[in-house]
Amino acid sequence: MELNLSKRIEEIAISLTEQFSVVETLGEIDSANKVHEIFSEMNYYKENPKDLRFINVPNDLWKRKSVMAILRGKKGNSKKTVIMIGHTDTVGVSDYGNLKDYANRPYELTEMFKEVSLPDDVKKDLESGDYLFGRGLFDMKTGDAIIMAIMEEISKNINEFEGNLIFCAVCDEEGNSGGMLSCIPELVRIKEEEQLDYLALLDTDYMTSEYEGDENKYVYVGTVGKLMPSFYIVGKETHVGEAFKGVDPNNISSEILKKINLNVDFCDKVEGEVSLPPVSLKQRDLKPEYSVQTAKTATLFFNYATHSSTPDEVLIKMKNAANEAFKNVIDSLNNQYKRYTELTNREYKKLPFEPRVLTYTQLYENVIKELGQKAKNHMEKFEQEMLKDNSIDQRDFSLKMVEELHRLWSDKDPVVIVYFTPPYYPHIYIEGKNKKETDLLDAVRDAVDDTKTKYNIVYKKFFPYISDLSYGSAPQDVEIINALKNNMPGFGSKYNLPLEDMQKLDLPVLDIGSFGKDAHKFTERIEKEYSFEVAPMLVYKTINNLLKN
Repeated sequence: MELNLSKRIEEIAISLTEQFSVVETLGEIDSANKVHEIFSEMNYYKENPKDLRFINVPNDLWKRKSVMAILRGKKGNSKKTVIMIGHTDTVGVSDYGNLKDYANRPYELTEMFKEVSLPDDVKKDLESGDYLFGRGLFDMKTGDAIIMAIMEEISKNINEFEGNLIFCAVCDEEGNSGGMLSCIPELVRIKEEEQLDYLALLDTDYMTSEYEGDENKYVYVGTVGKLMPSFYIVGKETHVGEAFKGVDPNNISSEILKKINLNVDFCDKVEGEVSLPPVSLKQRDLKPEYSVQTAKTATLFFNYATHSSTPDEVLIKMKNAANEAFKNVIDSLNNQYKRYTELTNREYKKLPFEPRVLTYTQLYENVIKELGQKAKNHMEKFEQEMLKDNSIDQRDFSLKMVEELHRLWSDKDPVVIVYFTPPYYPHIYIEGKNKKETDLLDAVRDAVDDTKTKYNIVYKKFFPYISDLSYGSAPQDVEIINALKNNMPGFGSKYNLPLEDMQKLDLPVLDIGSFGKDAHKFTERIEKEYSFEVAPMLVYKTINNLLKN
């Protein structure tokens, strides 16, 4: 069956875009209401109102919510179900400058761009007439519109549709994924209560060129993962007039940065696809005031993309890297001190510092061995007190937990503590190890092969951007999960992840998105023909192929 939904998809996409929904604003609620309103106008949901519902984000400062729409085919009594997701929030609009009031009005914004100075590649796309501009139109309200229009079309002839669809239009994807994480337990509940057979998790998030001059269009089966390995560095403070009597934590931090940052040795390579190397997201010392005393502590953390490396493996890699970096600093410090004593005609004695790296779990064990239950009680109380302050960021919460635990320890010699900072996104690698995986690979391949288009469509193994797709599954190995949980301070209190429900879903995932350019830039835009015509056909055919298997 060929679809002719391009006009309807464009109509819904524009309607969704016109509703501002910047992450962590009340606009996210209005956006959820807009999605709910569009579904409510469909006859299916007028007749089956219980299949359309809001899913609230628990304990959310903005009272945000997602929308869950279930579409049950009337042909036969199939339990086969495809889960689909799309996020309705966007990043902010300050980058539009004096055009920010038009950022959510694609037709007007596209016209107004004709009167402003733009980079050559953007100007070329604008003049072609093939692109529409607007905040969120590309990332990812056109993707939402594709799913909604397909569901609307199927609902018109629901008696001839066999199988079920569930769409979660989620909030907070650009923030902390509160929308998706609150939908996961509900999806598990429905699955278990109704004995549904979940086949796959489909996202329609955006797709773009992977390199300059890339003319391919991509379908992704599987998704990249993300960890945030972090380092709490304890040096030895000293007066600047006695510089060699201390160890500067900034020096160790810089050496760790040099060792890890953009180091392709830490890339995962799977079936010819390579994850990006780690990149630093924060680096600073923790000295609160100015003085001529060197800093005592410092911190840094990295974005670490994964295709195959698990938390326990990454922890070992980071511990080894930190140990090498620490050793380099001590060796360099001794070398410089020796040179200094030669210049000053003094006796050289090797400095007393030694490299030492512990995981958070090892630090905890050392403190408990020394203080016992007293330390456990103290840390539990400290954690509960911090939870009362909603202004503490998840990243800072973890750091403060490490700081406090180390403060309890009587050992004040230099040390590096390696731990994980939230969030965690599991990678999902679809290699065909079971029927669901092979069925998905077959469904996508057949959909691509069966779609006649001028575009060269390539399907790859990992959606390259961090997304809510990661929450469709989780590692089953207890040791892997324990390495994560036990080395992520605040896990289960400040940072909650429904790991058990993710393990129960255990779904293969894919992304078939609209095509465009410059997500998160003021020149964000979609290419209309592929986005409104080709991508919807690929989504529709993949869904049908899955349900027929």
